[in-house]
Amino acid sequence: MEHAVVPGMTREEKLSQWVALYSDAILRTCFLYLSDQAQAEDALQDTWIKAWRYMGEYERKHILNEKAWLMRIAINICKDYRRTAWFRHMDRRRALEELPAHLMQTNAADPTLSITVMGLPDKYKQVILLYYYHGLTQRETAQALGISQSAVMRRLKNAQAMLKQSLTGGGEA
Repeated sequence: MEHAVVPGMTREEKLSQWVALYSDAILRTCFLYLSDQAQAEDALQDTWIKAWRYMGEYERKHILNEKAWLMRIAINICKDYRRTAWFRHMDRRRALEELPAHLMQTNAADPTLSITVMGLPDKYKQVILLYYYHGLTQRETAQALGISQSAVMRRLKNAQAMLKQSLTGGGEA
């Protein structure tokens, strides 16, 4: 459900509304992407700083989906974090096994699916997180990632095949 910013709101009010509406979803995405609580919290803060900095662009371009726009900022920040030397030396397997259930945001008691999703290549993990975990449409997911809607559909199909392969050992459904 889209929460439109009310016309005439100050920048501070807009940012405050976004923080209230989207902080949990963005933190979850950052945590799943980075597998580290402190890094995810830093990425969340950097997302709000960047959203503040580029709010004029948001208003000028009349962006229709604020959540997709904010998720794109968060994902790009997470990509930057993953390029750091510190991140390359972190043992992410251990962190994935210790993900708090509320940050995995699945209904299943078994965290296997979330851990398997986190093991996917980035381009597939991103579409799964946005489409299934955050409920964005294919169009909104495409907007958030800066790719075409057909690319989202292909990536979803490929990701589903990879998940099936990993979870079933390649057997027929």
